[in-house]
Amino acid sequence: MGSVRMARCCRQALYRCCPPLAWLPHYSGRWLRMDALAGLTVGLTVVPQALAYAEIAGLPVQYGLYSSFIGCFVYCLLGTSKDITLGPTAIMSLLVSTYGRHDPVYAVLLAFLCGCIQLALGALRLGFLVDFISFPVINGFTSAAAITIGFGQLKNILGLRDIPRQFFREVYYTFYNIAHTRWGDVVLGAACLLLLLLLQAAKGRLPQKTGALPALDRVCRAIVGFTATARNAVVVLGASLVAFSCESQRWHVFTLTGRTASGLPPFRLPAFSRAQGNDTECFTDMLRDFGAGLAVVPLVGFLESIAIAKAFAAQNGYRVDPNQELVAIGTTNILGSFFSSYPVTGSFGRTAVNSQTGVCSPAGGLVTGLVVLLSLAFLTPLFFYVPKAALAAVIICAVSSVIDVRILPALWRVSKLDLLPFLASFLGCFWEIQYGILAGIAVSGIILLYNIARPEAKVTDGGYVVVQLQSGFSFPAAEYVRDQLGSRALEASPPRSAVLDCVHISTVDYTSVICLRELSATFQRHNLALILTNLKPKILSILTAAEIEGLRYCSTMETAGQYLRATESDQDECEKPLSRSWS
Repeated sequence: MGSVRMARCCRQALYRCCPPLAWLPHYSGRWLRMDALAGLTVGLTVVPQALAYAEIAGLPVQYGLYSSFIGCFVYCLLGTSKDITLGPTAIMSLLVSTYGRHDPVYAVLLAFLCGCIQLALGALRLGFLVDFISFPVINGFTSAAAITIGFGQLKNILGLRDIPRQFFREVYYTFYNIAHTRWGDVVLGAACLLLLLLLQAAKGRLPQKTGALPALDRVCRAIVGFTATARNAVVVLGASLVAFSCESQRWHVFTLTGRTASGLPPFRLPAFSRAQGNDTECFTDMLRDFGAGLAVVPLVGFLESIAIAKAFAAQNGYRVDPNQELVAIGTTNILGSFFSSYPVTGSFGRTAVNSQTGVCSPAGGLVTGLVVLLSLAFLTPLFFYVPKAALAAVIICAVSSVIDVRILPALWRVSKLDLLPFLASFLGCFWEIQYGILAGIAVSGIILLYNIARPEAKVTDGGYVVVQLQSGFSFPAAEYVRDQLGSRALEASPPRSAVLDCVHISTVDYTSVICLRELSATFQRHNLALILTNLKPKILSILTAAEIEGLRYCSTMETAGQYLRATESDQDECEKPLSRSWS
């Protein structure tokens, strides 16, 4: 029996470490067709997005593509979600812009260190730590980041240059330099935005069931559906053709991406030092420059990815392993840094495209990675003609869906107190991202600790006081429980006995035991009784072992009431005091 259990545990561990073992035996020709279609569609989406996200990160556009293919291959081997795609995202690009100093050397090293931290957390099974960050904090951060990113692209729509990246200064200088607007960029950017919105709306209005449609209608629906799904690629390609036509006529009306490095990235270790003029920044100096980014970037990367993975797993009826997801993301960032990638995570938009196209397994990512590699190998010279206004339009449409305006009325209806961590995170992120996240976590933690330290208590008085705690009795609540029993029973006129109903208490600690011992002694000095009822067996054994003199236990409230109302001759209805010296 033991050997069978051990074999089962070994098999589960092997499946957990190597997820393809779970889905490869079921792979079929149909899965291959669906994965290839989904991978191609996501590939056409990721290429223009990667160029745009590199702009947010403050890096040359090719670094967006360098960051887009390793995750496709690694996640196929280590990931537990069939839908998710790893790569650059708007929020991670904003973090890289904040902590990577717009320097590829810093950005690549940040990816390596971020991956090491995430891999270590996954190996130590510490994925549960993210459960301590509440949804309002996450939502406040993502909404503020989306607004920051979207407004940051306004300068590219307007064709403005030399605008600082800090949000408040960016707002000021954007409007200060509004007179220098390039109208060619404005017209092209507005046209791209309009076309993206129209294609997105067209996709939502397509009929879901096509079986009863004529053949020509089905073909038209497939063309429109594919065009709408790959709308980013369609818009960027169309804008690039317009820009190329203008440049060939020597009409310099658009701000272009410019020359980019061609070909595949070299395989090399990330640089652990950096030459700066006649000086060299050593590894410790670079770590000091990253500062809070070494905590914020890995944390946000995992949060973003696991939230997306869990959402699509629930939608499609399967489960994901948070710790294995940490391993997959960490390994992706480590290996990606060898190919000049900056930190990546799961992308909601591309994951949605992947799921809606009907992907059947993580193998669809292999096709996506191949599309990115082909783009790097053959298309990078053409990126010269990609207008920045078109990339800005792609970014604005991508981040607009991240802003959740419905959360404010929902929080107001459900839990007004949760508005505080949301607003702390949301407003703080406009100043500095790390301050916003820390402020949200701090406020959320204070609310959590307050609820632990001040548990709701139901108090009744019918000749004796009954206090029923509606949650746990741990050390932060000890003083509060002492005050409740003291003020309600001992300070009443006349003083009376008390019953502490423990029906909702599942844990106690040493401080709680000391509190009960002191309360019992106080009640004894007043010749009054303190009785505990409805103790769970685990709590009863702990209190019995503590040998609290004079503290009594009754199994039910009825027994406690009978004891307190009875004469001394009737006191045998109560259980023994919680003291081994009484016998």
